[in-house]
Amino acid sequence: MPRRIDVGELQLSMYESLFPSEIAALRDLSERLKGVRVLHINATPYGGGVSELLRSIVPMERALGIDSSWIVISGDERFFNVTKSFHNALQGDTYKLTPTDKETYLAYNKLNADALTEDYDFIFVHDPQPVAIRHMRPSTKARWIWRCHIDTSNPNPQVWQFLLPFIHDYDAVIFTMREFVPEGITGRVDIIPPGIDPLSPKNMELPEDISRHILNWVGAPKDGPIICQVSRFDPWKDPLGVIAAYRLIAKEKPDVRLILIGSMALDDPQGWEIYDKIIKAKNKGNIHIFTNFMGVADIQVNAFQRVADVVIQKSKKEGFGLVVSETLWKGTPIVAGRAGGIPMQLAGGGGFLVDSVEETAKRALEVLDNPGPAAEEGRRGRRYIREHFLIMRLIKDHLNLLLSLA
Repeated sequence: MPRRIDVGELQLSMYESLFPSEIAALRDLSERLKGVRVLHINATPYGGGVSELLRSIVPMERALGIDSSWIVISGDERFFNVTKSFHNALQGDTYKLTPTDKETYLAYNKLNADALTEDYDFIFVHDPQPVAIRHMRPSTKARWIWRCHIDTSNPNPQVWQFLLPFIHDYDAVIFTMREFVPEGITGRVDIIPPGIDPLSPKNMELPEDISRHILNWVGAPKDGPIICQVSRFDPWKDPLGVIAAYRLIAKEKPDVRLILIGSMALDDPQGWEIYDKIIKAKNKGNIHIFTNFMGVADIQVNAFQRVADVVIQKSKKEGFGLVVSETLWKGTPIVAGRAGGIPMQLAGGGGFLVDSVEETAKRALEVLDNPGPAAEEGRRGRRYIREHFLIMRLIKDHLNLLLSLA
């Protein structure tokens, strides 16, 4: 059965004191949506960017007078193995879709659709795992929106053609970038990049002494420069490539430390396979692995991103990459893969885009060797994120979409 996820209350006044014009605009927009029922559906309550977004979106919608809620679909290991394969295939991986895969996918979508008995005015369905639910609920009067968070610019044709008829049932679909919209999409398409919550535990201000105390508490090493990557343990995030880049950097700076922080998600069985490969690959060197199952949660990630001398996000494919905005919001310079939504976040400065292990190492060394210019680059990045990629802009885009559908 689907699970309803509890979220905390959000004090809109805290945001209003820091972002008065943005909150005033949200209050004006939400006046016509007071009391409407909004449901968000996704596949996991923790461990990924979608769950992080919903932790802030749902409480902020409620604070604006919208009756918003969030449920997570149910599924067994077979279902999540299939949907992980779909995820990779939609990002361009080779994959042969079998009748058994289709049967498993549709059976669990039907199970979750049948359990969706309440009435709503608007329903957001996030990513491919639950996309067929709309097709299996034809009698609902709600307006349905499918939100694709991944890079579907070159999807596997078999998987895309299988899912496309279900996507056509939606009243609107949202992609992060125009380049992600594949062939065959008809109807309304909105381009809405995500945004980070500046007051969430992962992004709230932390004094440096508190950040270092937190890192000491989790057992992080104390001496030498810190390079850090925060992401799912996923082949598209290329953690093994980060380790290879670290080894090149360590030849120039033997005291450098690499911190890999991985978030293990309910809907990502592949994560443990990648984790095992990372453990085997780290061998010698000052490499340290942390996960959410080791007590490293949002507040600890916040501290790592603040204390790191440089953050690496060496993605090969990326829908958006919230970690880029999170890092830049803290004024920390970043070296990131030229993939998906990452370049749009670095358009105003804040770091370097790279295309190889060697270039990653070269740019990271530039940051480590030039702390003054690197700090200024980080400040430029923070200003750009402030202007373009905070949660208030995301909520504003959502409200405008709901108003137009209504």
